[in-house]
Amino acid sequence: MRRWLRLRRKIRALIGAAWAAVFLLPRLRGRVREGAHSTASTCGKGALFSLPPQAGEGEEKGVVAYCRFVDCVCSTAVLALLVAPVFSLAAGPLAVAVENASTPTLCAETDNVYLKFTSAAVRQFAIEAIHPAYAGTIVADRTAPDFRNCNMSADPAYRAEPRRVTIYETGDLQLIGHTFTSFWRPANVPVRIGARVETGLHLLQLFTKFRERTEEVLVLYPADGYWRARPLPPEHLSYSAYGSSFLIGPVETAGRPFVDIRDVDFDPATLSFRLAFARGGEATLRLDAVDREHIALDVKLDRAIAARPFAALRSMFVTETNADVARVAWRTAGGKAYEGAPIMSFGHADAEELWAGRRLPSRHNTSAPDMIFRSFTGGE
Repeated sequence: MRRWLRLRRKIRALIGAAWAAVFLLPRLRGRVREGAHSTASTCGKGALFSLPPQAGEGEEKGVVAYCRFVDCVCSTAVLALLVAPVFSLAAGPLAVAVENASTPTLCAETDNVYLKFTSAAVRQFAIEAIHPAYAGTIVADRTAPDFRNCNMSADPAYRAEPRRVTIYETGDLQLIGHTFTSFWRPANVPVRIGARVETGLHLLQLFTKFRERTEEVLVLYPADGYWRARPLPPEHLSYSAYGSSFLIGPVETAGRPFVDIRDVDFDPATLSFRLAFARGGEATLRLDAVDREHIALDVKLDRAIAARPFAALRSMFVTETNADVARVAWRTAGGKAYEGAPIMSFGHADAEELWAGRRLPSRHNTSAPDMIFRSFTGGE
């Protein structure tokens, strides 16, 4: 009888240890590997799952076998309780810090809207471009540039010989490269597709085939890391405009925000761009879906970016009706409703999802899409 009392106390002690492991996780992380090794070695013994003693085998043997069984089960439970929260944290949605560094302007061709996304844990997220809510009401789309109140004479300019090159082409897909007469940063980023390498390009355009038409849906400026995306045009429009830009990777500033890309690889089979950054690390942007409602992009980082923003939104706001982004809305962790603010009044938020767009039609890039950043996780 005393043996069973001792066994009962031991079970209680192990259960208490399991609870302590959960609440003292930061102190015990270093012991997980040791516990896993111990559990594996214990569970591997042949006597562990011995059957209860048969008639005539005696009580002692049964107690020993049962003790071993309880030891292994409880040790495994402790290990599971230790490890499960870690994996849960890595796989679950994360809230990221979103900071508004926008500045006022009167020039409709200046990217004065600047939202910075920061997290020391994020390794995967999604970006969507969706048609504005008023898209169905557009009769006359306005896409012409407006350089009133703009003075860009002090902008740096690196000269180049203009050219256009078809880098990749099939019946359903095209990747076109352009070199402009000048750009604000040198164009020295190699662009690879298989064995083919092109350098000196300021712009990459990705086209897809839809209803016998070639539609441009995604662009990248390799020299400064700016992207633009748009869905296929609405049914009643033959064309829709680009609007906001976004950055992926370690964002830095020299005159204006940019991402320093070392080289670009495009994989037509997976519709993926792999970016290698000059500051180290890589990212992959994959075209997940595109239709008349939205374009969805999946972004993966090979490592978290702790010291700098891992992404940014760049856009333009002059007035509510002369803007590519006029408002933001965001959802916090556990939030039961979206919060919202005018773009120039927004300050900071810890958000699991952020929308940036317009509620009223704009005289500038009227059909340009709203942007959504969401599904932030720690990756695989």
